[in-house]
Amino acid sequence: MSSNESQYDSAFIDINTDVEQSASRPRLVGEVLIAEGHLTEEQLEKTLAEQRTSGKKLGELLVSSGTVSESVLLHSLARCLGVKGVKLRHGLIDPALIQLIHPDECERFKVLPMFRVHGKLTVAMSEPQNLPLVDQLAAKTGLQILPVLAFENNILEFVRKYSAGDVDIDEFLTTLTETDVEVVERESVDDDPTTDLSQMVEGSPIVNLVNVAMLSAVKDGASDIHIEPDKGGTRIRYRIDGTLRELMHSPIGMHSAIVSRVKIIGKMDISEKRMPQEGRVRIIADGREIDLRVSSLPTLLGEKLVIRVLDKENLNVRMEELGFRPELLDRFKKTLKLPHGMLLVTGPTGSGKTTTLYSALDLLRSPETNIVTVEDPVEYQLDMVNQVQVHDGIGLNFARTLRSILRQDPDVIMIGEIRDEETATVAIQASLTGHAMLATLHTNDAPGAISRMVDMNVEPYLLSAALNGVVAQRLARTVCPGCSTSYYPSEQVLEDAGLTHMTGRPFRKGAGCATCHDTGCKGRMGIYEFMEVTPEIRRLIYAGAPKNKIRTLLSSQNQLSLREEGVKLAIAHHTSLEEILSVTKVDEGDETSDSTTRSAA
Repeated sequence: MSSNESQYDSAFIDINTDVEQSASRPRLVGEVLIAEGHLTEEQLEKTLAEQRTSGKKLGELLVSSGTVSESVLLHSLARCLGVKGVKLRHGLIDPALIQLIHPDECERFKVLPMFRVHGKLTVAMSEPQNLPLVDQLAAKTGLQILPVLAFENNILEFVRKYSAGDVDIDEFLTTLTETDVEVVERESVDDDPTTDLSQMVEGSPIVNLVNVAMLSAVKDGASDIHIEPDKGGTRIRYRIDGTLRELMHSPIGMHSAIVSRVKIIGKMDISEKRMPQEGRVRIIADGREIDLRVSSLPTLLGEKLVIRVLDKENLNVRMEELGFRPELLDRFKKTLKLPHGMLLVTGPTGSGKTTTLYSALDLLRSPETNIVTVEDPVEYQLDMVNQVQVHDGIGLNFARTLRSILRQDPDVIMIGEIRDEETATVAIQASLTGHAMLATLHTNDAPGAISRMVDMNVEPYLLSAALNGVVAQRLARTVCPGCSTSYYPSEQVLEDAGLTHMTGRPFRKGAGCATCHDTGCKGRMGIYEFMEVTPEIRRLIYAGAPKNKIRTLLSSQNQLSLREEGVKLAIAHHTSLEEILSVTKVDEGDETSDSTTRSAA
């Protein structure tokens, strides 16, 4: 288990402590249980009477009688104490950390260190309100202690399991039964029978480990799972909100078995370890179907796997929810519905271009419209959309597929990416012959798309006639609602954002908490720059004008740049100014500083 990052926020019971309540008399657990509808006043009075005669704890009596469940009681107690509550289980705890406090003292104090993130140690405690004990643990470990509530018997169970300083990995993994992991691997290739591959190696601890990794990725909203060889074993990391975070570190000797398991369910060649491979699998995790794309790469220490998680629940195809400002969205929709011409979506890898295109197709698809796409790969299947996946191995590339699509009587064509001169040329020709064309490019901003197309030998006069608009986008991490706090940006940050006139005005950022893994950010939203090709811009494209001249004209037409759009989101407290400056770095030759000040004001 990693000591750097943790992926276990879903295991903690979410507590929203009322600030006004905490300033007055602390609420009793019985009051909370009644207020939340888990207990009646009559049941409470009856249990209190029993408590007076038996001397047992109220919670113990409520659980033993079946009046409330253990999880409900944990939730209510945590609310009373104003902390998080957790039910301990394998996979949530780094066994090595128990030596920071010593097993004997863990058992005596009824505490268990769970995981460490930077200089903060999360500790399960039966009495998290015991501040002297918290201070004692901080002095002993040299770390900041983040106490969470766990029941005494739950803590002692795991203290005794980990007291030897080591854990039998097979015993650990075989405890992860179908109750914990409900994953069914299935073939996703059409016309092949459905196969339950888990039956092939039933009972294997490696199966359970891989299932846990996949299920946890789905629950945590990860976009990728990285399985990497390491001198000390296997490192498993997730990419969440664009940032890699480590999940676990398995012992030496398991890497080949883990890789083989993933290859088996991905229908890859497990005997081939010297060449990169690609595979795919459809699983059922957390009650829904998930597509996984597997890629292997031979490295010095062994094969590295990256699993792309394609969860349809995370695909937001409603354009209104992507992050467009209303005025910008109206202009974009107007351009999108033009019967012919090209609309480009630009940005770096992982900036959400595919989601924007799918949202556009969702708006355009209807029984009266023939929509055909060519993608590499097809990430999500959409109804009423004919999707083609390129296959370079047999010569089915973007340009060749696009030429074939033009003979399919299309109304709307979507190209996953314009990569070369041939594809760019065919796309421009299709746009000029009565087709609506959507495509992506890798450029930093909207005016840069014009330069990129010209670099691919598209004649400026053809581009000026075909292009209707360009969207440039980034994804910015949003402020975690659980730890959102006010702050005052530095003078340099305000200057870079063009907000020197806002000195002394508070902005918002996350302070860091267990929910966001101490990053201060939870989730992401899009930042969009939309360049509508007006007659004036069309004339500049025709004349081959440089990028900065087009940018100047856009500013005069009140078309905001990417950074200007992002600064507006920070002013609205959706994200921090530092996040906006990080994801919208301005090119040295991009003369936008004056317009930034103008728009933000």
